[in-house]
Parts: sequence; C-alpha cells; structure tokens
Amino acid sequence: MGSGSETTCLTIPEHVLTSSGRRMQRLGFGTAAYPLVTPEVTKAAILQAIKLGYRHFDTAYIYGSEQPLGDAIVEAISLDLIKSRDELFITSKLWCSDAYGDLVLPAIHRSLQNLKLEYLDLYLIHLPLSLERGLYEFGIRKEAILPMDFVSVWTAMEECQRLGLTKSIGVSNFSCKKLADILAFAKIPPAVNQVEFNPFWNQKKLREFCNANGILVIGYSPLGASGTLWGSNQVLENEVLKEIADTKGKTVAQICLRWAMRSRKGSIDSHKAGAAPENSLSMNMELSRQSRNSGMGKFDL
Repeated sequence: MGSGSETTCLTIPEHVLTSSGRRMQRLGFGTAAYPLVTPEVTKAAILQAIKLGYRHFDTAYIYGSEQPLGDAIVEAISLDLIKSRDELFITSKLWCSDAYGDLVLPAIHRSLQNLKLEYLDLYLIHLPLSLERGLYEFGIRKEAILPMDFVSVWTAMEECQRLGLTKSIGVSNFSCKKLADILAFAKIPPAVNQVEFNPFWNQKKLREFCNANGILVIGYSPLGASGTLWGSNQVLENEVLKEIADTKGKTVAQICLRWAMRSRKGSIDSHKAGAAPENSLSMNMELSRQSRNSGMGKFDL
C-alpha cells in the first residue's frame, strides 16, 4: 500500500477479511458528515486521508459521499498517491428504500457508477428495515418504516457477490436475533456486522455472538457521534476520559480510538469527512493496564 506523497504516512494495522482474502485496515475513514458538507469538502478530506495513509474508506448512497469518494480516487491515482484502486478497501451500503429483492442489484450498480468503480470490497445492508420505495432521506420517519423481507433481500445481496460486484457482503446495525434469522437460510453468511462501538456502548453480547459465527464486527461512531442527530457528546466530554488523555498527552479522541483498537479484532470507522483526519495519530500509544482498569473500567467494557 505505497504512496507517492511526501506526507508522513500512518502505519495502520490490517485485518484479512476471510470471506474474500482482501486486506482491510483496522482503522477506516468514514465519509458520513452531519451537518452535511459540500462534495468538494468531502473530496478534499479523503485526499488528505489518503496522503496520511488511509486505505479503508466507508461510504453509503444515503450519505451523498459516493461521488466525491470516486472523484478523490481518480485524482489520487493521477497524483500517484496510490497506484490503482486495488490498493483501497471500499465499503458502501444499501439504503432502506432499496431494501427490496428487486432493487438490490440496481442499487449496487448505481453506487458503483457514483464511485466510478467496477467492484466494491464490501456491501452492507444499512439497517434491518425497509422504507417506502423511492424515499431517500437522511433520517427515518416512523410511519415510513416497513418490515424487511430478509430472504429476498439477502438472496439478492448474495447475487451481488456471485456476480463480482462486491467481494464480500454484510449487514449494519443488526441484532443477534436478526443475524440469526439470516444465518438460518443464508448460502453466503454475512462477513461483517457494522455497529456503533465506543466506551459507552461496547456491544459485548453482540460481539460474542458474531465471533462465534465468524462475523467480523466493525464499529462506527467510536467518538460518540457528537454533533449529529443520533449521537451525543458524552464520550468526548467525559471527565475520566479527559483525565486519561491528559496523563498520556493525547486527545480524548485518540484515547477512544486506541481503546477500540485494543478491545476487539474488528475494524473501526473514524467518521471525519469534512475535517482534518488527525485523530488516528495515536497508533503507537499504549493504554496502561492501570488506566484501562481504574479509569476506562468505569464504562461498559
């Protein structure tokens, strides 16, 4: 995973996704932003992330970031920051209004067109529910929610992988029960379950279930998604975390990312589109056992 940039690059640990054999950085760069930012801002943030050494990028049709990510990949190749798209691990997601058996293939083709790619590395069902067809809103109204036909949707996801449109398939925000429902009939089991993961929500039961069934857990919102409709500032503003950060000479964000990296084998997504991707500059930091037990131990670890 070389780079032609003179910028000092991060050394990010990798994980081999067994379903495809593809190498995936355990720290990924998420492209969801709230409040929304312009495509130009997103593209610039992605290019900066590539210069820093990121090679794992997470997007989704509903984020509106597929096209700027695709544009950034084209420019990164032209600038010799990367040699080819094959150096990258790209994840996108099926939105709820496309979560119907007959809409999955058109949806992945649309995402690939936006990204200017021939294949994804990972394609996820965004949420375990369907919405009214044609409803594309970055928010969910209760009255628009419909039950998902898991059999038809997952069968279509499997077809995406068989056709080579994606190397692996998985889910996001699925509970143990909903994962079990899919595992009961799936010919290709989910490779990944992407869920919220931070010191206040460590998903212990879900991680144990996924580990027992060969499903990799990827965490999002490791910093608590402060400033979004769905998140809070309870992680970044926590006094115990601030104390640990001060002791280590790091930021709370860096402490949380390092904790997440130590807490499990899966990958995490640092959702930083629209901001300088400096939070990961803590890969060489170690949290002492005393810090983890006496400080972080106050959380749901």
